[in-house]
Parts: sequence; structure tokens; C-alpha cells
Amino acid sequence: MTKKKILITGASRGLGRAISKILAPEYALILHASKPESLSAADHEHAVLCADFTNEEQIADFCKRLKKEHGDELYAVINNAGVTFDKSLIYQPEREINAMINVNLKAPIMICKTAMKIFTVSKHGVIINISSVVGETGNAFQSVYAATKAGLVALSRSLAQEAAAISPENNIRVLSISPGFIETAMTATIPVAEKEKYLQMIPARRFGKVEDIAEMILFLLSDKASYINGTNIHVNGGLI
Repeated sequence: MTKKKILITGASRGLGRAISKILAPEYALILHASKPESLSAADHEHAVLCADFTNEEQIADFCKRLKKEHGDELYAVINNAGVTFDKSLIYQPEREINAMINVNLKAPIMICKTAMKIFTVSKHGVIINISSVVGETGNAFQSVYAATKAGLVALSRSLAQEAAAISPENNIRVLSISPGFIETAMTATIPVAEKEKYLQMIPARRFGKVEDIAEMILFLLSDKASYINGTNIHVNGGLI
């Protein structure tokens, strides 16, 4: 039986790598990284599409290649790639603002556009956009990052409605997941005192692991989750 194809962006490390590992036994993967050398030798056993999402031309080229090379068989898209530069907006250089908007929001929007073109022909497909708890709570020194992540939630809800409006026959689901504080390289830079403050706010009394998110994605891609659509799922240990 041919495995269904799934695109995972930001697959070279952290959450993206964990998602790839969890999904690999059941699905044919298309892995994205900014550069081929970012991926391991094992990663190159899967299909690979590289692009620097800070560059709008590379985003456009990536989407063209995705449709041309995998459009006939694409089943799902996991928009996971993300970047943050934590500092006061007062001192945030425009290049950092643009980078966060392009990687965290523009690239997912354009990939969703490409996926929707493919899925409206096949009449089925799943899009999962990785948001963040700060997209709802906000967070000092992450104003732009939080804004981009909030945008992904609105994008997902709107696209789910749009898929049904285009055709009632569409079996297209669009969701977002908002992880809380997950142990990754991105959260490793948070000062210890700050971590302790957040730990006291989490009823689970621990930070999440990348596997907590990856296992949720595995479930959401399955037929068991066929009635879950157009919503944002919090995986945060009870933080909010």
C-alpha cells in the first residue's frame, strides 16, 4: 500500500525532527530545511525540499516545486518552521521583524495556498499549522513572534470554513496546535528565573517534550480525528 505524502517544514531539528520521527513509519515524508546540510543522512532517505523562508522569492519557488513534484500525492502539510528574535519592539531591527513575518506567517500562508489548490482537486487533505501559547497570552519581548503565531490560528480557522464554502464535498481539515513551553533549542535560551516562573504556572509542573506535540499530530492526521476541524488545540500542561 502506498504511503500518504506529508510535508513537514522546519524538519531539521527540535519539534520538526520529532514530528518526522513519529510520522515516518506510517507516512512518506517531504522534509523541508533551509539548507540540505541541516538535515542528517537519515533525513535524506525521504524527499527533501530546501528553501530559506526569510526570502520571499525562495518561498514562491518552494511552493512551485511542492506542487510540481508532489502535488498528485500530497495528503497533509505540517507548517512547523518558525523563528524568533526576543527583544523589545523598540529595539527590534526591521530585518528581524521581516524574518519572523516571512518564516512564521508568510511561508505558511503561501504553502496553505498551494495545498488548498491541490486538496480542492483531490477533495481531501489536512493542514496543521504550529502556533504557540503566546499567540493567545502574549509575551513581553516577543510581540512580533506572538502576532505571527496568533495569525496562524486565524488562518487555520478561516481556511477550514473556506474549504467547506468552496465545496461541501471537500474533506479538507485545517487546524492549528498551540504548544506551551516545550523543551527545544528555542526555549533553552530562556533564563532560569524565567523558566521557574512559568513552571509554577503550569499545573503539570513540567515543560512539554517534543514528543507530546508529535504524538498529537499523529492522532490529528488519522481517521480517528476526522471530526476535529477549524479549531486550535492547546498542548501546554494546563498553562491557560
